[in-house]
Amino acid sequence: MPRNPTHRLSVAPMMDWTDRHCRFFLRLISRHALLYTEMVTTGAVLHGDRDRILGFSGPEHPVALQLGGSDPEAMAKSAAIGAERGYDEININVGCPSDRVQSGRFGACLMAEPATVAACVSAMRAACDVPVTVKSRIGIDDRDSYELLAEFIGTIAAAGCDTFTVHARKAWLSGLSPKENREIPPLRYDVVHRLKRDFPHLTIAINGGITSLDAAEAQLALVDGVMIGREAYQNPWMLAEADRRIFGDSDAPVRSRQEIVEAFLPYVEAMRSQGAPLGAMTRHLLGLYQAVPGARAFRRHIAENAHRAGAGPEVLRTAVDLVESAIEQRRAA
Repeated sequence: MPRNPTHRLSVAPMMDWTDRHCRFFLRLISRHALLYTEMVTTGAVLHGDRDRILGFSGPEHPVALQLGGSDPEAMAKSAAIGAERGYDEININVGCPSDRVQSGRFGACLMAEPATVAACVSAMRAACDVPVTVKSRIGIDDRDSYELLAEFIGTIAAAGCDTFTVHARKAWLSGLSPKENREIPPLRYDVVHRLKRDFPHLTIAINGGITSLDAAEAQLALVDGVMIGREAYQNPWMLAEADRRIFGDSDAPVRSRQEIVEAFLPYVEAMRSQGAPLGAMTRHLLGLYQAVPGARAFRRHIAENAHRAGAGPEVLRTAVDLVESAIEQRRAA
């Protein structure tokens, strides 16, 4: 078991997707998977609306705050605020290749500055009492040798970071969009596996292209953890047996899709009473019935009705009824 066992399975930080509503919903499917926030910049933490930016619900634990930044003082202050807010981990984004992120001098471009990342880790660890972790790529541009990656990991580990999630692709900082950087550079799982062999004392989790629990279990024979990204959002039901299969929790319930929706409804009511739009919550459920008869009707009903004035939980109940009707029709055929 790794030093940080929650990292056996995590859901990646994804901009515009892994907000508090998404995380609450995913927690209804898996009670053990580590959930990450969207990346939050130090500027937003220090000068923005913290209740809106950092707010989350107790049931989301274990939950990690991902920070974007490169100034050790700002990162330390932001980490302290995150820890005070109750986050279980503070993660440094050293993997995002977007132009906007690069212009702020954080994300994947920091792979060229291991000393800067190490200084951030050191300052953050001194400022808070929760783990400080790093999410990176295997390299950037022409800085893609294993030797440079090992130097990067070793430098940051010496500053006190013992947990790394590594996207098994390098990133091109110019010429490719963020989407292309998730697809075009080839996956090099062997590089991450070698990191674990060479740094056995560290917790090493792998990210990139893993779309099933079968694939996750295969990776766990070679590394300490697996991070799943877009598949967990677009097909959240893939996590239904994660607690039993990945975390060995034989008592963990495997809720039906309908039970998950029902469990989500009290949260919907509570958030609506605080002013949250229904559509901001229901959008995260659109993939729940992927590949199930009636899935298209489920998505369409939510998309067409969640934004209407006065819409409430009945939108979700009706959408589920459409699925159940389609399933019955399929059985009767």
